[in-house]
Amino acid sequence: MASLKTGLYLGVCLCAWIITTADDNGVPRAENVRWVSLDFKTILNWTTEASDHVFTVRYSSDDSDWTDSDDCIRVSESECDLTHTLKPLNRPYSADIITEPAIMDYDISLEMLTHEYSSVFNPYLESNISAVNIIVEALDESTVIVNITDPLTSVHHYDKQLSLRDILKKDLKYKITYYKSGSTGKRDIISDTNMAVLSQLDAGQSYCFMAAAFIPSRPKRTQHGAWSVHQCIPGGKNNPLNLGVWVGAVFILLTVLFIIVMVTVLCCRCCRQRNTSQSSAPV
Repeated sequence: MASLKTGLYLGVCLCAWIITTADDNGVPRAENVRWVSLDFKTILNWTTEASDHVFTVRYSSDDSDWTDSDDCIRVSESECDLTHTLKPLNRPYSADIITEPAIMDYDISLEMLTHEYSSVFNPYLESNISAVNIIVEALDESTVIVNITDPLTSVHHYDKQLSLRDILKKDLKYKITYYKSGSTGKRDIISDTNMAVLSQLDAGQSYCFMAAAFIPSRPKRTQHGAWSVHQCIPGGKNNPLNLGVWVGAVFILLTVLFIIVMVTVLCCRCCRQRNTSQSSAPV
């Protein structure tokens, strides 16, 4: 029994020595592993010391078997694009970064190589969303329409590049914030569609608008996409109602000018006729 304990102890020490020796011999370990994902373009990043070693990335979902990523087998870069690998999108994925020597000794088992594991990542719930584009159109002095265009994602279905709406479907909503120009008070509305009608605005006032994708089914930290640029509609003369007033005013002004011109012409004719009569009278 003592011999068995001694043998086990020596075995543990030998394994520890092998691992320590491997690190001392310059086998780099992937460190600072993190997921970077925008509009469902998902990249696994890590840092490592400079060496001749290469990396292979494997992935797994829901504790299933590990699968090699076809685009990241024995690569020298410290990143792996998993955009086209993590499908379906709405699943939790883990990654395993394996450090391998540049010249592989195939007698070495996979367990003897250096592994570094990522955190769990769900693209559908955690990918960041970039800003939408908006166009604001005034219907009248108190009503505007906000039209929203989704960003395209990095996901393709056959030959079609999918939009945000194509992927999130009914989960996708929009938060629209608007405020009077020069005011700090803001109002928010939630729209289920790409077009929102905002009414009961104060006539003649200038308003500014911005919008963002809003996915309430996600965790709070990833519910909002980036905000769009501000778009403002001026009040006053650029308001549609006031524009009509200006058109009417111009029409009245032209009418007045026409009357003045006609009166001037008639006066000139009268003067000429009087002068002609006086010159033709007998002396």
